[in-house]
Amino acid sequence: MAKRHGKKYLEAAAAVDESRIYAPVEAMTLVRQTAVTKFDASIEAHVRLGVDPRHADQMVRSSVVLPHGTGRTRRIAVFAIGEKAHEATQAGADLVGGEDLVKRVQNGEIDFDVALATPDVMGMVGRLGKVLGPRGLMPNPKAGTVTFDIAKAVRDVQGGRVEFRVDRFGIVHAAIGKASFDDDKLRDNFAALMDAIVRAKPQAAKGTYVKTVTVAATMGPGIHVDPAQAARLTVA
Repeated sequence: MAKRHGKKYLEAAAAVDESRIYAPVEAMTLVRQTAVTKFDASIEAHVRLGVDPRHADQMVRSSVVLPHGTGRTRRIAVFAIGEKAHEATQAGADLVGGEDLVKRVQNGEIDFDVALATPDVMGMVGRLGKVLGPRGLMPNPKAGTVTFDIAKAVRDVQGGRVEFRVDRFGIVHAAIGKASFDDDKLRDNFAALMDAIVRAKPQAAKGTYVKTVTVAATMGPGIHVDPAQAARLTVA
């Protein structure tokens, strides 16, 4: 059965020329104009890469601190003990603990959006792989979520750090802001994300790396962005 869209979506979709590949700056303006929700919609980028994530040497996973943040407040859990736990608390983490926090998560208490950890507790945190892994919450050194500089990691997340990784289809999905952001802020955040994705290119990746790029507001139509221009973007 064909999916039926509402009047607002159809009006927004009519403003998008599906046969066009938009320049990044133009796409940022258009994606804000096509936000159809009554709430402040999130803006997301969807980047299809020329990698095969079934091969470990073609996995793309990293993080980036968006210059203007995501516009969202996220609850942060930190697995740490001793002085590092104190540092995390002082930096503003919402949940901090060692074995006690591990047990809470094992019991199904996952009331956080981002998980960080210090390397010395990863032995106990490793037991949570089957719980946090499927939710994309497992701390990982490649994503910058396992570090002894835990205070900085907490501040980075609060300031807009976004983790990204390819899904099984080779696509990266990441938030770059809100519809209430102005065009320049969205453009800067988008540029930061694209720069991080390009830097994370695996050596084993062959051929065209950034294949397609689409941006869209929550429940809004997708807007195709020129992948070559997107891959060359830098923060102003």
